[in-house]
Formats: sequence, structure tokens, C-alpha cells
Amino acid sequence: MKSFLLALLVFGATATAGAQSLDRPLLLVAAPDLQGPYSRTAVLVVPAAGGEHVGFILNRATGVKLATLFPEHAPSAKVLDPVYFGGPEMAGSIFAIVRRDPGAPSLRLFGDLFVTASADAVDRIIEKTPNDARYFAGFVGWQPEELANELAAGYWYAIEPEAELAFRRDTEPLWDELIKRLEARSRGT
Repeated sequence: MKSFLLALLVFGATATAGAQSLDRPLLLVAAPDLQGPYSRTAVLVVPAAGGEHVGFILNRATGVKLATLFPEHAPSAKVLDPVYFGGPEMAGSIFAIVRRDPGAPSLRLFGDLFVTASADAVDRIIEKTPNDARYFAGFVGWQPEELANELAAGYWYAIEPEAELAFRRDTEPLWDELIKRLEARSRGT
């Protein structure tokens, strides 16, 4: 019942925002009733070429460190945080989200937030500023119209993204906190 009320209360703002904002970065918060691999997730998503969208699950720490994945790469041992599961697409690849342009090839997410999957750029980040990035295995991808359909079906709530969430230390309570924030906004508090 609580999830139904939340959906009803934020439906107007979310549906309007989702329909109008697919051409800009969003933070997707999984609806409480969403089941499966995206249950209780917060996903940073940006538009890509041809109407597609790409995103990274922000709250799925794997518990695996880069040093475990790359034992032959000594600088990887300097990375303190675990690798995050960014999504099922290219799950064997490492992506680094950073607060400044790491150089080509990279994609500007929004503001001063960038992502790169270039092995050379990721190695450079690990070697020079290992703990100034968040490392993700894989990403989430949407084909043209797929994200719009998911928003219309009520799978996600779309809100403004916040760069600091990409680097948050404790991501375990993130989904719960975002749902509470949405509930508070819907009540006007």
C-alpha cells in the first residue's frame, strides 16, 4: 500500500519530468515494487547517441577490490573502495567515474563528472589519483524508447542527479534514503 501511495503521490511530477527530461542526465530510483536485478537500485543515467541511454548502478558494491581483479597491476592495490556493479552490459569491463575530464576518450555525464572505459585512461587514474574515482564493472543500457517506456510503466522515479552520490562511501541505505526523500517531496515537507 505504501508503494502504491508513493507512486500515486509522485506520479505527476515524475511522469512529467521523465517525459521531458530524457535528453539530460537523470537519477533513476527503482520503484518499490520493481523486482529482479534492478530492485532497490539508484542509477545515474545519461542520454547517448541515437536515442539510447547509458547508466551506472550507484548502490551495488561488489566487495571485490581492483587489486583482486588485477593482481599484476600494483597501483590497483592503492584503490580503497570496492568495485561497483554498474550493470550487466560489458560487465567484464572497468569504467571509472571521475570529477574532472580524464581526457579522450571519455564521456561527460554532467557538470564536472566524467566516465571513461579506456584502459589507458583508467590505468592513468589508478596510478595518479586512485581514490578520486569510483570504479564500475559494466553499465546499464537502454535502446531508443526503452527508458521512456520503463518510466511510463512506473518502474522508475526520475529525479535530478547529484554528483556526490557517485562517490558516496556508504551506498547500502541510498535507495531507502532516496525513497524517503521522494515521499517527503510528495507531501511538501
